[in-house]
Amino acid sequence: MFGSKKGSTPQSSIDSLIGAGTRIEGNVVFKGGLRIDGEVRGNISCENPQQGTLVVSERASVEGAITVGHVVINGTVIGPISASESLELLSAARVTGDVEYHQIEMQQGAVIQGRLVHQVSAKNVELKLASSN
Repeated sequence: MFGSKKGSTPQSSIDSLIGAGTRIEGNVVFKGGLRIDGEVRGNISCENPQQGTLVVSERASVEGAITVGHVVINGTVIGPISASESLELLSAARVTGDVEYHQIEMQQGAVIQGRLVHQVSAKNVELKLASSN
């Protein structure tokens, strides 16, 4: 899904973990990769959203806004998601809220209750006028 595009690639390692049985109430800001197996009640964002990766496991739940470059969801999210690079929704994903994405992959069984909004990457393109003779 992630392919080999110029620009950002997903974080290949998980630097932080919110384990099963753990509940965090408040905003979470991380660097690199974050896996959630527990509960988060607050917004989740990455210091550098273009390079961050968030994984929400099947047992996890998030209630709040997510703003991360690469997002993989297999649990429950209540709130808007902004994935500036890629969003992967696995079969047990349950999302209630609007979703903004650049690339999306959605497996059969995943559910979204909200709007899907495709974001076009803002790359600088230089236009040249055709020369006239």
